[in-house]
Amino acid sequence: MRILEYRVNSKYNGVQVSEFLKCEYGFSRRIITAIKRIDDGILRNGQHIRMVDPVYSGDIITVKLAERGTLEPNGDLNAAIIYHDEGIIIFDKPVDMPVHPSFNHYNDTLGNLYAHICKGRTFRPINRLDRNTSGLCIVAKNALAAVNLQKGDNAIDKTYFAICHGRINDDSGVIDAPIARQGDSIIKRIISDSGQKAITEFTAISRAEDATLLKIKLVTGRTHQIRVHFSHIGHPLFGDDLYGGSNELISEHALHCGELSFHHPISDGKILVQSPLRHNMLDLLNELGICPPELKSGEVE
Repeated sequence: MRILEYRVNSKYNGVQVSEFLKCEYGFSRRIITAIKRIDDGILRNGQHIRMVDPVYSGDIITVKLAERGTLEPNGDLNAAIIYHDEGIIIFDKPVDMPVHPSFNHYNDTLGNLYAHICKGRTFRPINRLDRNTSGLCIVAKNALAAVNLQKGDNAIDKTYFAICHGRINDDSGVIDAPIARQGDSIIKRIISDSGQKAITEFTAISRAEDATLLKIKLVTGRTHQIRVHFSHIGHPLFGDDLYGGSNELISEHALHCGELSFHHPISDGKILVQSPLRHNMLDLLNELGICPPELKSGEVE
């Protein structure tokens, strides 16, 4: 059970407690309904109140949020924790680790590691990375944090770094091409007019004769979006043989989520975290004669 405490400011003097929670802290109708089902789920100055009851300036509102863990814990897994507090946890996910359990990956995922670290809490990853993509992955530790992190105004600003085949001469660009599932394939995606809208923005950081280091931001978040888009324009990622890249110099996707910027879902403070490229991407850049981007490890703001 997660317990949150809030002090009512004068702006909400006399309003219903449900409106205070919705407007000031982003509680959804679904979360408020769930709180009603908990014994003493909401208190005003230590006394039980209903969601329709008023609150007054200076009141202390205590809220209980139920949490249910659903994944098998696995403490033998390893992923660096970049940031951790009562609302969120940010992992630096290695390659060859899925985020979610599946038929072939029941107990070796980021979710299983989270279940070991945050016992009894539901796994709520906000940004999802492919198994062979590395980097920062933020997980909300309760339903309220999850809702607030996915609001339009508070959306997480994600920056990826990729190494693609071929020299991209444009300093920057936008790829706007809809993405759909390829036939009956569970995994592979293609560019298709019948697909979902997908937009990728990129900046060329550095170039070699036949390779480009890219800084990428996603306007949309489709499955395999970066990989599909750069393959579509003739520049597949190194290590991505599913979409035309070579794995001769690197065995996993040359793709890394290196920066997250967002407002904290509870305190609303600004947070910026970074993660340097993993070793085999740095080795590939060295092989290609390209300087790596300057990224620090851990929290910047």
